[in-house]
Amino acid sequence: MSPNLVALAYLIASVFFILALKGLSSPVTARKGNLFGMVGMSIAVLTTLTITENWALIVACIALGGAIGTVVAKRVQMTAMPELVAFMHSLVGLAAVFIAIAAVNNPVSFGLPAILPMGSKLELFLGTFIGAMTWSGSVIAFLKLSGRMGGSPITFNGQHMVNLIIALAMIGFGLWFFFSDTTNWTAFICMTVIAFALGFLIIIPIGGADMPVVISMLNSYSGWAAAGIGFSLGNPMLIIAGSLVGSSGAILSYIMCKAMNRPFLSVILGGFGSDGGTVAVGDGEQKTHRSGSADDAAFLLGNADSVIIVPGYGLAVARAQHSVKELAEVLIEKGINVRFAIHPVAGRMPGHMNVLLAEAEIPYEQVLEMDEINSDFSNTDVVLVLGANDVVNPAAYDKGSLIYGMPILDTHKARTIMVVKRSMGVGYAGLDNDLFYMDKTMMVFGDAKKVVENMVKSL
Repeated sequence: MSPNLVALAYLIASVFFILALKGLSSPVTARKGNLFGMVGMSIAVLTTLTITENWALIVACIALGGAIGTVVAKRVQMTAMPELVAFMHSLVGLAAVFIAIAAVNNPVSFGLPAILPMGSKLELFLGTFIGAMTWSGSVIAFLKLSGRMGGSPITFNGQHMVNLIIALAMIGFGLWFFFSDTTNWTAFICMTVIAFALGFLIIIPIGGADMPVVISMLNSYSGWAAAGIGFSLGNPMLIIAGSLVGSSGAILSYIMCKAMNRPFLSVILGGFGSDGGTVAVGDGEQKTHRSGSADDAAFLLGNADSVIIVPGYGLAVARAQHSVKELAEVLIEKGINVRFAIHPVAGRMPGHMNVLLAEAEIPYEQVLEMDEINSDFSNTDVVLVLGANDVVNPAAYDKGSLIYGMPILDTHKARTIMVVKRSMGVGYAGLDNDLFYMDKTMMVFGDAKKVVENMVKSL
């Protein structure tokens, strides 16, 4: 293809990517948005194959990677989706590092001068250290989300100072690489190794409750890494795609920071989750809770005029979304107003609960975000909490609590509250939930799917 046709094809692919993001902004158009994204990526890949001599090797690698991805996608459970996303981000960062190493080793094969100009060195420096930090940070996120590593923050004295010194050392080696007259492998390797270490150190002090924001942040990092490498390769498609991913991830991170009352700058620097509050200590008094059966819960639901269902991670673990849809249909047939309330960081990744409910084909108009429905809890007869914990914890209103100031779903304002959980265990933030001990709260213990199925039978 001629350069003009290549540029036109990349432009068309970019338009499809923008349409994909537009489509993904609403559950109603999300399927169409995914389709636009696939078409855009197909155009970009096919165009790239026309301008390379190694197309056979590239196609073979795509086939191998596609086969692995297909097997993983078919086998992965919905509860494992967050760690899968984190793992995918790590691969994007690692790919950026490998491309940068190849470009430094043989710049001519990438269309660069044999002696790298300063502009190319700067681009390679940015792409490499962002990619390296994305890879190692995503590995830690994967380990925490999958349970292979504890979700509690890992901290030590002087942690922020150590991170600052390491970051300055990384920048120092980057400047040495940048100002060297020839290819300075010592500076480049030291810079890359330090960036890998910094990625680990930035993520380990972040607690499990903040992992949804971490995933969004790493998604943004992976985009900027790709964009930086795109400048080095002179590939406008990579620059545009990386910038779209980077900017959209940053915007999502900002939205989620507001939802969790976290400072955005602190998120970017990886410092949140390690301080900013202490867990309130009880006075040693034994708390009591009220429990009931699925039949008791069904009786309360069947005699209500309005019901709000709050899904959480426990719903995903039990794979109870289809049973919940059946429950909602039975209640609606009885003339009861049923809606679903979604917290921005419910689950383990952005949109986790939305995806679950969409999988069960629950109508979008029944699913409301926190800002839309929070004022309605005080006028609601029954709230049914399914496996949610931290996002409904009234401790967010208590000074000294680890989650103080975090916006929550005001389920505690409803007339009657029912909570379905396996036990009285704490949530991902490690905090006890005062909601469970309120006089108007009834705990229903058991697997969410079995409990909901029994509710449906009773109704």
